[in-house]
Amino acid sequence: MRRYRPLMSSIQKVQFPPVPAVAGPGTPGHGDFDFFTGDWDGRQRRLLKALAGCTEWEELTSVTRCWGVFGGAANADEVHFIETGVSGLTVRLLDPATGLWSIYWISSRDGLLGLPPVVGGFSGGVGQFYCEQDWEGTPITCRYTWMHDTPGTARWEQAFSTDGRQTWETNWTADFTRRP
Repeated sequence: MRRYRPLMSSIQKVQFPPVPAVAGPGTPGHGDFDFFTGDWDGRQRRLLKALAGCTEWEELTSVTRCWGVFGGAANADEVHFIETGVSGLTVRLLDPATGLWSIYWISSRDGLLGLPPVVGGFSGGVGQFYCEQDWEGTPITCRYTWMHDTPGTARWEQAFSTDGRQTWETNWTADFTRRP
């Protein structure tokens, strides 16, 4: 019988060549999400039932790791919700032609890429990202708002509007503290 060496033992450490950024410094939006790179502890709150007059919130603790790619023109984060065992992946991509970010969500519950993405950008340190979608048969506008007042904290909120952005129901919040 012929013996084979395991493949991994014969592979040298692979060095990836530098990847040119799709957008560099000076491109509107470039590096907007760099503040979130690193490891975070999170406290997340979500309404038990959105758009139903519900006032009861579920609280979740989370651990998040975020890393940048494409030289600040994209990033991703993986979040783990401690109480539920569910994980999620967020992918953020900058369109260098418009300076707008598209934010996509994937849950470990179903492994499906959530579409459409929320799209927008930052102004004055606050990011606003929107999409039109259907929520349980109701057409809505979804809004994500990102804030980061200090290097050690960040926050996002999700809100839905059923009346053309006149009123909003905030149904999910996430507060982050950078891990030491």
